[in-house]
Amino acid sequence: MSETTATDGATQNNNGQLATKIDRSLLNDKWDVVLSNMLVKVGMGFGVGVVTSVLLFRRRAFPVWLGIGFGVGRGYSEGDAIFRSTSGIRTVKV
Repeated sequence: MSETTATDGATQNNNGQLATKIDRSLLNDKWDVVLSNMLVKVGMGFGVGVVTSVLLFRRRAFPVWLGIGFGVGRGYSEGDAIFRSTSGIRTVKV
């Protein structure tokens, strides 16, 4: 039988190898970054769409929806990169 012991968020088997589990706080931090990033991108796309609509297209709706779509797409792609990253989330070094 293989014996496993849990130590500080990691499991250790008989051979002495550590199999790390995903830390829940890191996953929650990633979700926080992804959702806030998506909200900012959608807001910026909405703002650019409204300004473009008012200035260039005589208050039509399609520039606003296009800006929101670009914001969602950019937020999704950056969120995907954050979740695929093995190094964790971005931090600011002072």
